[in-house]
Amino acid sequence: MEHINMKLILKYFPDLTEDQKYKFKMLKDIYEDWNTKINVISRKDIDQLYLKHILHSLSISKVISFINGTTILDVGTGGGFPGIPLAILFPRCNFVLLDSIAKKIKVVDAAVLSLKLNNVSTITDRVENTSIKYDFIVSRAVTKMKDFKRLIKGKVNNTSNNTLNNGILYLKGGDLKNELLGINHKKFNISDFFDEEFFNTKKIIYVNY
Repeated sequence: MEHINMKLILKYFPDLTEDQKYKFKMLKDIYEDWNTKINVISRKDIDQLYLKHILHSLSISKVISFINGTTILDVGTGGGFPGIPLAILFPRCNFVLLDSIAKKIKVVDAAVLSLKLNNVSTITDRVENTSIKYDFIVSRAVTKMKDFKRLIKGKVNNTSNNTLNNGILYLKGGDLKNELLGINHKKFNISDFFDEEFFNTKKIIYVNY
């Protein structure tokens, strides 16, 4: 099973270093072990960790390759997605993974320690209580975009150095037409990057904040 899981990642990311391959392989054991103690990933999804969580998280890298030194805040990270896979892929960027639920951050901290991810730190709090600014804010559909924009107001740096201007990169599925009315955004279909049926309705919403 592990071979099949890694085969899926290598299908789209063939140029990973040996260290990155090792860390992606480790994710399976880390999350299976922690999921027996703290249920951060649904029971039915843990068997599809690489498809529904790791590869889904990595889709963001298909619309932007963060330059070294970029700062990224993952809001409502849950068990560490999309932050941890992105931190493995971009080891010279700085990631902060935030969630208001302490037991979820406990799992993230354990994963970060096991993986020796020196580019990741965590915060147990609500995003509106933080005052630091970041280049990009990523998230997996914690709320409607209008509400999310309000929550992260004032938390995006003004100076942009990447191919996309600083802003929000939001993973979400389904029909978003009404939700995004009046919001200046770009929509990327993840099915343009990955073949698997799971991604047919999944999107990355970019908002230049």
